[in-house]
Amino acid sequence: MKIIRTFCLFLVCFVSKAQTEKNIDHQSLLWTRYNNQLVLNKKWSINSEFDNRVFINPFEENLFLVRMVGRYKINKDVDFGAGVAYFSVATQVPEITNDFRTPEYRGQQDITWKHEYGNFTMNQRLQVEERFIHNSDKEGLLPGTTFTWRFRYRLQGEYSCWKKENQYLKAVVYDELMINAGESIVHNTFDQNRIYAALQYGINKNIALELGYLNSFQQRPSGVDYFERDVIRFTLFHKIKLKEKQKSQTN
Repeated sequence: MKIIRTFCLFLVCFVSKAQTEKNIDHQSLLWTRYNNQLVLNKKWSINSEFDNRVFINPFEENLFLVRMVGRYKINKDVDFGAGVAYFSVATQVPEITNDFRTPEYRGQQDITWKHEYGNFTMNQRLQVEERFIHNSDKEGLLPGTTFTWRFRYRLQGEYSCWKKENQYLKAVVYDELMINAGESIVHNTFDQNRIYAALQYGINKNIALELGYLNSFQQRPSGVDYFERDVIRFTLFHKIKLKEKQKSQTN
């Protein structure tokens, strides 16, 4: 617990430093996401994610990503995940558009702990990312990639509003802090802080819809420029239990 408190204090210091800077670009975005969980058995699952992000005003593509993560359930409260992701970045500033997209290839590993307290569930995730960002300038892509590390800690709470048979409604809130590391990181060790609040409605045992608001405060490589983003996020969750599907086909 002492290590966790020290780590959180370290992250909060970076957040406080970031909040004192001046050059803040305010942006509004819409994120739409499809999240699929393929349950192989009681221990193993594969999570796939397709996420498209666009600026609202002016309307412009931000990025598209594909992510695949294998997850292993250590026990009822702890699970481990490892996977890869591909990002295709159109632009980070909607007023400046390019005729090319910048690719990023990412590896990731995480450990997640959750525990239920009646109708309330606490969820903590510590994630490490290895980011390979293709080099580019204003004219186009350049040879080679730039490698950086990113460390993420998320504290999430979920409250069950009601549940009836296979349907449910729950509120989700979280705060996630991200820290950059690597030789190319000079001025933006603090990456960003994300605060999120949403309602999730379970239509049945396999499909759920979530609508939420996310506020992201992100430091740019210059160290003095920041993005503050107001994001509306819509997610479709889809669970497939492979074992049950196979049984139904044999019957």
